[in-house]
Amino acid sequence: MQRVHLDHNATTPLRPEARAAWLAALDRLEGNPSSVHAAGRAARAMVDDARERIAAALGVHEEELIFTSGGTEANNHALFGVLRPRPGASLVIPATEHASVLEPAERLQREGHPVLRAPVDGAGRPEVDALLEGAEGAALLSVSAANNEVGTLGPVAEVGARLAERFGQRRPLLHCDAVQALGRVPVLLREWGVDLASFSAHKVGGPLGVGVLFRRVGGALEPLMWGGGQEGGARPGTENAPAIVGAAVAIEAAEAEQAHFAKRARALATRLWGEVRTLLPNARLLGPPLDAGDRLPNTVALLVNDIDGRVLATRLDLEGLEASTGSACASGSLEPSHVLRAMGLDAEQARRGLRLSIGWPTTDRDIHSAVEILSRTFLSARKSR
Repeated sequence: MQRVHLDHNATTPLRPEARAAWLAALDRLEGNPSSVHAAGRAARAMVDDARERIAAALGVHEEELIFTSGGTEANNHALFGVLRPRPGASLVIPATEHASVLEPAERLQREGHPVLRAPVDGAGRPEVDALLEGAEGAALLSVSAANNEVGTLGPVAEVGARLAERFGQRRPLLHCDAVQALGRVPVLLREWGVDLASFSAHKVGGPLGVGVLFRRVGGALEPLMWGGGQEGGARPGTENAPAIVGAAVAIEAAEAEQAHFAKRARALATRLWGEVRTLLPNARLLGPPLDAGDRLPNTVALLVNDIDGRVLATRLDLEGLEASTGSACASGSLEPSHVLRAMGLDAEQARRGLRLSIGWPTTDRDIHSAVEILSRTFLSARKSR
C-alpha cells in the first residue's frame, strides 16, 4: 500500500541533506564536545559550527541559542526558568497554547504563581487586550507563533510592540513557542521583540531529539537541570553533536525555502480543502480562512459532522492516509481538544476535529491520493451509520 503522510505538524520526514550531514558527523565523532583533547575539540567544533549556522538562519547571535531535546523541553525551560526564581510571579498565556506550555503553567500555578489564561475568538485568535491587561505585574507572557492544531498565527509582533509601548523597560518578558512557525511563515525574533523562543528540528526535516531555545542576550534563565557546564551552564548534559549538525542543515534549508514552501503549501491546502468540501458540503474549516494572513499555509483543520475524529483518523490510517485529530502529544487522550473548546465548540464537536498538514515532501500526487482515500472513507462511514 502506498501511504500518504499528511501529519507534518506532528513530524516531517528527515531531509536527505540533513540525513547525510548527520551520518557524516556520526562517522567523524570520536570525542565528547566538553573534552579538551583533539577528538573533543573536533566534536566541539561541530556543535559550534551548527550553532552559528542556526543563529544566522534565525537572525540572532550564536550565544543566544541553547540546544535542548526538543520543543517541549525548550518551552518548559522558558517557563520554569523565568518564573521559579521569582516566587509569586505571574504568567499570562492564551487558552490554546500547546500542552508543553499549558501543563508547566498548571504546575507553576500549584506552586503559587498566578496564571491568566486569555480567551480566543472563534478562529483561535488570542484576544490581545486580555493578554495585555493580564500583563500588569506579570513576569512572563507566552504566546505561540502558530497553533499546532488549527494553524492560527499568534499576535506575537503586536503583543511585543504593545508591551514595549505600555511598560517600556519594565515590561514583562515575552516567550514565543515558534515550533510550528519555523520554515512555514517568517520568524522575526528581533522584530517581534521576544526574549525567549522555542524551536524543534524534526518539524522541519531534522533529526528527532534536537530543540533550540533562543534566549536574548542578557536574559536571566535558571537551568532546569544541574550537573554540568554545557550550553554555558544553561543545559547540562553532553550535546548530541551529530544530531545537532543535522538539525542545523534542516533549519537552514527550511528557512531558505520558507517563501517558496508557503506558496506551494497554500496552493495544495486550498486544493485539498476544495475537494473535501465537495465530498462533505457540511464540513467546517477550523481557524481563519485558508487565504488569511494569520493562518499557517500548510494546515487544513476541519470539523466533520457525525464522525469522531479519532475514529476517522483510524479509518484513514487503515486506508493509507496518515492524519491526526490535533496535537500528537495528546492524540491518545479521551478528552476533547482544549483548543477547539477554547474556540467555542462544545465537547462533542471538539472530538470531531481532523487535521491534515502538508510538509516539504508533499506532492500533487499525495493530495490526489489523499482525496481518493478521504472519499472512500467518508462513503464507508455514511454506509455504516
